[in-house]
Formats: sequence, structure tokens, C-alpha cells
Amino acid sequence: MNLQAGFWIRLGAAILDGIIIGIPVSLIMYILFSESFGETMTNVIVGLYSLLLPVMWAGYTIGKKICNIRIQKLDGSPPTLGTMFLRNIVSGLIYGITFGMAALISAFMVGLREDKRAIHDFIAGTEVVHD
Repeated sequence: MNLQAGFWIRLGAAILDGIIIGIPVSLIMYILFSESFGETMTNVIVGLYSLLLPVMWAGYTIGKKICNIRIQKLDGSPPTLGTMFLRNIVSGLIYGITFGMAALISAFMVGLREDKRAIHDFIAGTEVVHD
């Protein structure tokens, strides 16, 4: 059984993903397209990255790989497309409907709970663990 990843390492991985993927994609889209379409394209590409890469790469994003953490299902298997859909899309809707309050609660859950699971982890049946 792997040790669950806590708040700071998960935040670090997310920041790395933003720097490595989010910023370059944003710059390229703003150069190639109008501001509003560039923003839409950036959101689509980054959304697909966070949805598909963990499925294709056994639970890793680039930031998670650098930080030696990964997403896995509770049985230890890699996430599926359905798992990542629940984790990203459904939980994202909940975070939006609650005007970010659920995201704030999730941050506290990862920081304070022994199992380090956030709302999106409960929705999808996942956890983030150290390698």
C-alpha cells in the first residue's frame, strides 16, 4: 500500500502542470487566435490534458510524475476514462455550483484527513499516492 499524498505535494504538482502545460498552451492560443477563442481553446486543451493523460499514463500528469505522485483507484489500479470524468468533470460542476466552497473544503480535507482524500476523490473512488 502506498502512502497518500498530502496537500503541499499535490499543490506543487498542480503548479508544475500549470507552468509546464497551462502557460505555454495559453500563450500559443492567444498568439494564434482571438482572445475569447484562445481562452476557450486553452480551457479545452488543458481540460483534455487533465482528463486523458492520467488514463494514458497510469495516473500521472507531468507535474505528478515530477513529484512522484499519481492518481489511482482505491483498489490500486490506474484510473479509467470514467474515473477521470467523475474526478474532473462532475466534481468541477460541484465546485462551480458551490462557487468554490467545495474546492476550499476539499483543500482542507486533503490537508487534515488521515486518508488525504478530497471531494473529487470520493466522487471518483480515487486517491493520490506517492510512488
